[in-house]
Amino acid sequence: MKPGRLLLLAPLLLAAPPAHAQTPAPAPKAGLQDESPFVEHRLALQISDAAPGKQTLVLNVAFNVLKVFGPDKLAIEIVAFGPGIDLLHAGNPNAERIRSLVAQGVRFDACMNTVETIERQTGKPYPLLPEARKVVAGVAQIMTLAEHGYTTVRP
Repeated sequence: MKPGRLLLLAPLLLAAPPAHAQTPAPAPKAGLQDESPFVEHRLALQISDAAPGKQTLVLNVAFNVLKVFGPDKLAIEIVAFGPGIDLLHAGNPNAERIRSLVAQGVRFDACMNTVETIERQTGKPYPLLPEARKVVAGVAQIMTLAEHGYTTVRP
């Protein structure tokens, strides 16, 4: 190769990434971060009601569907917003049941729009269970999950 051509190629060679460099993987989409590659069924459970009976029903549905499909073939995301955020309050009597579901791969999403509204109205922090994943808006999370193949159920 002529010396003049090498000088023309030098800036290109310096700008090129090393051969061992890899393109970073795209960021995971909402709701799909921890999903097993064997998942065949996707379920989003909506809780927007504070009634203890509704909370029990949502948790029962999650346990029952897990029994049918098993945790390896099922992704469940429980999205709490509005009055339903009480499900994820740190003092909720269902905390042990929630931990049991989390251990089986169920994700619990807490709507931060709701939490911020409560905190603004009460002037006090709203303590969430440590298992709760913070999402900006519960309804937007449900929409995103639906766009990624989740069936939404509101027990």
